[in-house]
Amino acid sequence: MSARILVVDDERRIVDIVKAYLERDGYGVLVAYDGKAALDMARREHPDLIILDLMLPEISGWDVCRSLRRESDVPIIMLTARDDASDKIVGLELGADDYVVKPFDPKELVSRVKAVLRRYHAGTQPLRTLGIGDLSMDVEKRSVRHGDRDVELTATEFDLLRALMESPGRVFSRMQLLDRVQGEAYEGYERTIDSHVKNLRKKIEPDPEHPRYVITVYGVGYKLGEGKNA
Repeated sequence: MSARILVVDDERRIVDIVKAYLERDGYGVLVAYDGKAALDMARREHPDLIILDLMLPEISGWDVCRSLRRESDVPIIMLTARDDASDKIVGLELGADDYVVKPFDPKELVSRVKAVLRRYHAGTQPLRTLGIGDLSMDVEKRSVRHGDRDVELTATEFDLLRALMESPGRVFSRMQLLDRVQGEAYEGYERTIDSHVKNLRKKIEPDPEHPRYVITVYGVGYKLGEGKNA
């Protein structure tokens, strides 16, 4: 059964173009033209991925993303009309998995959709558990626990943490991590990893300001810590 994609944008021309390209690749497509309709559709139809414009009537894309992240880990690709770092960072910090700047190449957007879905549905290898300190990861089930509590991560956050946990002690550059979590490292996007790291730290670190697990290596990138107090 093909994945179903919810496309949300108040510009019908953009929706029609994206819909045509997605359907050409075999995806089922749902559409919404405002934030309220998007939330209703997402909750009712449970799409496999959402392409979400930021500037929407009724409810903004930011608020739609915030609401969905309280109840779902559905992959979200945000569309922004401006190549503005602040827009991208806010979207990623709210839990979006990727973003595309308008005007965009529909073929690139479809490529991003494939990459995000591939990450989200990864985990077909034999059951394997990774662990460090009080943090444990079930790779097959794509689940994470910190001590005795479950940690809800987005697909991107999970793949970022997995990359670090699979190579303890290795220092990854931002571009290397971007390639691991997105399947392709787009030049100029490497700083988006910082937003994902910030979100991840909020969820797994006892004190995000003094991380034990995701450690910054200044001038290079990030590595896995030992989960101990500094």
